[in-house]
Amino acid sequence: MALTLEDKKRIVSEVAAVASQAHSAVAAEYRGLTVGEMTELRAKARQNGVYLRVVKNSLARRAVEGTSFACMQEGLVGPLVLAFSQDDPGAAARLIKDFAKDHAKLQVKLVSVSGQLLGPADLERLASMPTRDQAISILMATMKAPLDKFARTLNEVPGKLVRTVAAVRDQKQSAA
Repeated sequence: MALTLEDKKRIVSEVAAVASQAHSAVAAEYRGLTVGEMTELRAKARQNGVYLRVVKNSLARRAVEGTSFACMQEGLVGPLVLAFSQDDPGAAARLIKDFAKDHAKLQVKLVSVSGQLLGPADLERLASMPTRDQAISILMATMKAPLDKFARTLNEVPGKLVRTVAAVRDQKQSAA
């Protein structure tokens, strides 16, 4: 069934709205995946806060026009599924990377972050980015480390004094 002009406009505006708010995008060729496998991918995408959509390439080009993902326009060829990270930049990359481990027919074609077009090889690097909570945890640990070291240093002075007094006491007891 062919899409009407209104359907096409609705799809373009929906994808454009998502693309304007997204942190990163991954386009992967899904040729050879079964309906069940695509359904499984969509379910995992919903769980991970990733917007996943199969869109005609001409409509996808119009949707990403004027967004930070406009750099992807020329590479949108063939049967592609678009995955946009809504919450954290690495979510779509992690989803596609993990799904592609078990389903070799899912081939990454384009990766884009903040207006930069990256190659499929950069998917691993994007997927390994920490989530927001992990990044905050790393930052807090880094900020806390100097205070911990300072507290240990201050605690070492009386500890060293106690060890010295104990050594002198032991020496006097062994001499007597």
